[in-house]
Amino acid sequence: MTRRGWRLGAAAGLTVVAAYCASGPQPAEATRTASDLGPLPADRYDFTPRDYQRAQQASALLVRQCMAEHGHPDFPLDPRYPTDPSVATMVATDYGLLDLRSARRWGYGWDPAKRAASQPKGRRMTNAEYADWPDCTAEADRRLMRGIDVKRDWLYAGTRAIEVDKEVKRDPRLRSAWDVWSRCVEEQGFPRYPDPVAAYSDDAWQRGSDGNTPHTHQERATAVADVTCKRRHHTGEIWHTVRAQKQAADIARHRDRYAAGLRALQAYRANTTGVLRHLG
Repeated sequence: MTRRGWRLGAAAGLTVVAAYCASGPQPAEATRTASDLGPLPADRYDFTPRDYQRAQQASALLVRQCMAEHGHPDFPLDPRYPTDPSVATMVATDYGLLDLRSARRWGYGWDPAKRAASQPKGRRMTNAEYADWPDCTAEADRRLMRGIDVKRDWLYAGTRAIEVDKEVKRDPRLRSAWDVWSRCVEEQGFPRYPDPVAAYSDDAWQRGSDGNTPHTHQERATAVADVTCKRRHHTGEIWHTVRAQKQAADIARHRDRYAAGLRALQAYRANTTGVLRHLG
């Protein structure tokens, strides 16, 4: 990129920062998670953490009921597999790493105690239970999806999110912000990554089967530079603003389809509430 091109791009980025500072929820120094950047227009069409928790509870109740009908009357609500699978966990935000304290301590990984805390609390399934469990899980899914056109409505917002994200990554304001961030990280003695996601996913961090990293000095130092440069140059705020604008424009162009997707989500929530009320 030429110096003149960079100046034009930086000017566009500063315009976005000014708009954010006039209406944004918090200063960059307070940003530790994606939610600190504020809501996005597409959020209302997506699962919330509460939705996920309630759906998990409802599914567990339906599976237990089904398993009892298959001759397993004491099936646990939160069972472990007969043998522990290798499960990869990724905890970055859509903007890469944002939490400076976490960067200093864990680099691009996380406290291994968090994974242990998230493990199932129930006993292991027996082999006989495990043989019937997939069918009961599928039946629970069908019950919660009752009355919903999965392909047309349920998956619509997620499909559009992929396309909108491609538009976001092509936006010149974000490309300029990434370039400024990249040079900032390089100036501190680290590789010149094309964007923050590339830094987070660098193979040099040697993620294990669970997705966690060794938290080496180099990894932690790079992560600190990454987050510091994001804060210094408002990378997350610019990124968030571009996403919000692109999402709002896409929703306006496809309002009827998004509305149908929202009705599908509301139907799912109603189905979940019905199960919890009946079996909970």
